[in-house]
Amino acid sequence: MTKIFARLMKDESGATAIEYGLIAALISVALISGATALGKGLNAQFNFLNTKLSGSQNPT
Repeated sequence: MTKIFARLMKDESGATAIEYGLIAALISVALISGATALGKGLNAQFNFLNTKLSGSQNPT
């Protein structure tokens, strides 16, 4: 029984899969937060341009 327990303690194949999973999760969180920030910045810029263009038109 102690040999089986010792062999399980030395097995690291599951640890590598968990590490890759954590790395993939961190990368996806970084991509999502970056895309959100970029989207908010673009939205603000387009709203600014819309305000400037709408204000420059003369109603007829």
